[in-house]
Amino acid sequence: MQLPRESLLLLVPWLILLIFGTVMVGSASVAMSGDFLSRQWANLCISIFFMAIVLAMPLSVWRRFYALGWLVSLIVVALVLVPGVGHEVKGATRWIRLPGFNLQAVEVAKFGLMIYLAGYLARNHEQIQQSPLRIFIPLGMIFAICGLVVAQPDLGSAAVLLAATLSVLFMAGAKLRFVLLMLVGGGLLFALMIWLEPFRMRRMIAFTDPWAVPFDTGYQLVQALIAFGRGELFGLGLGEGIQKLSYLPEAHNDFIFAVIAEELGSVGAIALIALYSFFVLVVLSVAKRCLLAGNRFAAYCCYFAGFIFAYQFLVNVGVNVGVLPTKGLTLPFISYGGNSLMISCALFALVLRCSWAEES
Repeated sequence: MQLPRESLLLLVPWLILLIFGTVMVGSASVAMSGDFLSRQWANLCISIFFMAIVLAMPLSVWRRFYALGWLVSLIVVALVLVPGVGHEVKGATRWIRLPGFNLQAVEVAKFGLMIYLAGYLARNHEQIQQSPLRIFIPLGMIFAICGLVVAQPDLGSAAVLLAATLSVLFMAGAKLRFVLLMLVGGGLLFALMIWLEPFRMRRMIAFTDPWAVPFDTGYQLVQALIAFGRGELFGLGLGEGIQKLSYLPEAHNDFIFAVIAEELGSVGAIALIALYSFFVLVVLSVAKRCLLAGNRFAAYCCYFAGFIFAYQFLVNVGVNVGVLPTKGLTLPFISYGGNSLMISCALFALVLRCSWAEES
């Protein structure tokens, strides 16, 4: 079967991002104990396996059982909070310990909520047009998931999920005033949660002036900014970065963009932003084409995946350059991490499946 042009436009930047990410994980983890590069290769092989399963599954199957997406998401994020089941790392309980692997609940929820939201909107799009208040049904369902994610605590992932949901609802025909109302309400709620939690308030204070607490809550941001300063225009050269040598925590994960900027300079960082932006735009163009063709389920799946990729990329880069408070969010396809890579590849696989789908 000859792949459509859109499918090729998806595959090429995706492959470049995967290869580049693997190279940068190897560079960023060079001073860390453990063979992170080999683990990332193993994660990549498992991700390709899951991609093959998603690609082989007809869209009609996902659409038929869309409600299971929400149910599985709810069960997984709830299990994390059960004593003895959830696995705590650095004060956060976000993982379920499995033999040889830790499952990050919110990553599974991304895929499940995409299926649920797309299925609900495809089935009820006429009712939503006639009665805008019907958007509060899926919104309430996803608020329940986000509430459990915040309890882990993982405010950043909950914000990305909610932002992607509101964006898809808007694309599905929800009135702008309702979306803006939910956006303002969600923003105030998140601000309240930050104000009520001392550790979040400390992060906000460090965000406003990291140099005031360079060896406390501002440490990561200060080291990331030093990496950007050292990289200048063309960088120190691949593998020649200094900050990854035990100065910058999570250099292979949340702060890999700072390593990229130090080693490849502003030119390399801007090139990555341009490539990633092109990739997201192609995903959104596939969504638009599916919507115009009447394949609403495929369209909303692509919109959700595209917004997840876009918002998580913006948050990660924003944190690295100091325009957003520090959050533990990976850079999809680039950062080290099995859960992030596997689910990102699964989201991409469904988008790729939609790009050549004929069913409506």
